Amino acid sequence: MKSHYKAVVIGGGAVGVGTLYHLAKKGWSDVALLERHDLTSGSTWHAAGLLPLFNMSYSVGKIHQYSVDLYARLEEETGLHSGLKQVSNIRLARTQDRMDEYRYYVGVAKTLGVNVKWLSIEELKEIWPLCNTEGVLGAIQHIDDGYVQPAELTQALAKGARNCGAEIHQHTAVIGLEQQEDDTWLVQTDKGDITCEHVISCTGNFARKTGEMVGLDIPVIPVEHQFIVTEAHPDIKARHAAGLPEMGVLRESDSSWYMREEAGGLLLGPYEVGAPCCYVDGPAPDAKYELFNEELERLMPYIETAFERVPAFAEVGIKEVYNGAIAYTPDGSPIIGPAWGLKNFWLNEGHSFGITATGGAGWQLAEWIVDGEPTIDMSGVDPRRFGPYAGLGFLKEKNEEAYANVFTVHYPDESRPAARGLKRSPSYDRMKEHGAVMGTIFGWERPNWFAPEGYGLTEEDLNQDDTITRENHAPADEGKLPVEKWSFRRSNYFEHIGNECKNVEENVGLLDMSAFSKFIVKGRGAEAWLSSLVANKIPKKIGRMALTHMLTLHGGVRAEFTILKTGKQSYYLVSAGAQERHDWDYLTKLKPTDGSVELEKITTQQGVFIIAGPKSRLLMEKLSDADFSNKAFPWLTAQQISVGIAPVTAARVNFVGEYGWELHHPIEMQNYLFDILMEAGAEFGLKPFGIRAMDSMRLEKSYRLIPTEMSIEYSALETGLDRFVRLDKEDDFIGKQALAEWKERGFDNQFVTMEVHGVTDRDARGSEPIYLNDEMVGRVTSGGYGFRTGKSIALAMVRPDLAEIGTELEIYILGDRFKATVVEESPYDPENKILRNVE
Repeated sequence: MKSHYKAVVIGGGAVGVGTLYHLAKKGWSDVALLERHDLTSGSTWHAAGLLPLFNMSYSVGKIHQYSVDLYARLEEETGLHSGLKQVSNIRLARTQDRMDEYRYYVGVAKTLGVNVKWLSIEELKEIWPLCNTEGVLGAIQHIDDGYVQPAELTQALAKGARNCGAEIHQHTAVIGLEQQEDDTWLVQTDKGDITCEHVISCTGNFARKTGEMVGLDIPVIPVEHQFIVTEAHPDIKARHAAGLPEMGVLRESDSSWYMREEAGGLLLGPYEVGAPCCYVDGPAPDAKYELFNEELERLMPYIETAFERVPAFAEVGIKEVYNGAIAYTPDGSPIIGPAWGLKNFWLNEGHSFGITATGGAGWQLAEWIVDGEPTIDMSGVDPRRFGPYAGLGFLKEKNEEAYANVFTVHYPDESRPAARGLKRSPSYDRMKEHGAVMGTIFGWERPNWFAPEGYGLTEEDLNQDDTITRENHAPADEGKLPVEKWSFRRSNYFEHIGNECKNVEENVGLLDMSAFSKFIVKGRGAEAWLSSLVANKIPKKIGRMALTHMLTLHGGVRAEFTILKTGKQSYYLVSAGAQERHDWDYLTKLKPTDGSVELEKITTQQGVFIIAGPKSRLLMEKLSDADFSNKAFPWLTAQQISVGIAPVTAARVNFVGEYGWELHHPIEMQNYLFDILMEAGAEFGLKPFGIRAMDSMRLEKSYRLIPTEMSIEYSALETGLDRFVRLDKEDDFIGKQALAEWKERGFDNQFVTMEVHGVTDRDARGSEPIYLNDEMVGRVTSGGYGFRTGKSIALAMVRPDLAEIGTELEIYILGDRFKATVVEESPYDPENKILRNVE
């Protein structure tokens, strides 16, 4: 073992070895992996080895797709078989909601390039003759799916890494990590010290212990997962003797289990409610090849459904029960990318489907480390998508929920109930009194929509199916009926969101956006530094605002900031609430080291109310002595005013396309403001509105969002940000040269707004494929219904030659194709006359 390496990977499971392999394949031969015991001695050895391509996350879907492709070619490269068996994967549907989930996913799969097909009941029976098809409404099949042998895969990756010069040191425990003044790392081991430029943590069940070494609270806690292996079954042995193909991996999602063949018998893996977190304080230092006691009683409801679906499963005895730890995060997706607050420390942790993600995670992390950027949008797995709120108590509740809901229908509008109510703006209770139905973003509770007084849904309204994974609604407050039914189609709240939009259009509405991320930048170098970060010109006059974008090294979009100049060398930055840790991490890591710039995060110190609608000015004039005329208070300006007796920064800007203001205020004054606004606004029809109404209205204005329309994969100019990207700006900014070169090469996509025709019960939501005849020519990035225009709207990226207004295409929405026409950007108020309050 040498004393210095370019990079050190900690952890010798499949994920760690896959990371080492890809770093070496990228040309970094001076890399080493350290494993405290043997390769695969953590969770890898007892993993079932499944390769589920099915995933609603774009990031995870691309990672899984790459992995399966890699495993198929590893033997040719290394001479070692990965144990891959592409026997296919079949997912059953017993309910209409599950069928809608599959219909939606099939569209997602087409945009990813994943091969998936619908199966008839006859085809299902042919592939899985032991399956009782009674009650099955439909099924989908991934042809390329199947499973691997985790230990064989790990050894093949290890050989590939060694062939490229990488080193693997087993029985070498990391006992300390320290970053040096020159940003290199000192890795202390029980075999001696190592220095390196980069450290990559792939420590699985030990993730939180590794984090403790460097001061990180890594949001990973494992959950116990059990699977059962049976004795051989004569029918399966007979199939093998006859030379028939192995039956594919079978998943009955509505009963929350998977099943496949194993050594002539069957392997059943349920995901049960009640599976507990484990290793909360980390495994023992000498833990290896460790299993927990079996808890078959917890599995009985799932086993019974398996008996019904596959009667052969009930005809053989149990050979072995495995109960091992699987790492989980609050949303079930892994964390892959840079650690916040630390330079050159990388995380590849929280893999609940680690074998499937091993290849793709290592691939993208190596791209990120070596080249400075990943090549696909990794926002869905970025470690910074969680904040400090995700502490131990939160993780225990949320990770157990994520495990229990692996197979539940993942509705696009769901807000799961575990670990809720942690971050509340002061007006939370007042919003609830007005009927707020809450959702959550970055831990914040915020109103999604408002239910009328006394509103509730009966059991008949909910129409729940009698399956294990039948939950289709948000939990009700104590003593009340549920008010929201989740769906892939227009659901019960559609009408009420429309009423909120109409009230904003005709009167005035109030929206709580206190979850916005908020930062202060000041110091003698603030102006020059900000100009070097963003592609637009920053405001020059105090009180002026500008919408700006931080680009990637390659010219994609990394972050979006509204910048308000508050002093000679001081600025107030606002960005998306979900991006707080992500944006703050980039700002702090890019801050000059000469002391010329000071940064402060003030998200929780400042609340934000949006006041929007044609009667906004009347309301503001009733509560303030400020001059709210267009001449005195023009668009994209801000002023310090008093609303009642509260000091407020009023900004003439919003995200809904109506005349109005953002009111940024000391958060401790929020309830005072809410009360006087609601009282004074009664005569003008003031009502609160929620995030879903805001989203409907932003679609009608063609406003882009991160990471849907704005992504690292699309150039800032493909996204249509031309007026915010100043390639002629004198100052250099991150990505400027790369964007200019990308423009010279030409673009593959162009942002468009589309009207969808003929829909009555559904709208595009995002990730649906777009067709010209039978050729896929684009993908929807966001979609929904515009209540002010009375049109179903989709924002999309399409082939540039098809971006002309009037172009007719088709969008695949829940199993059917609908005609869609490219329309003028901002279908509502395209000239911004309403927004600017001009005649």
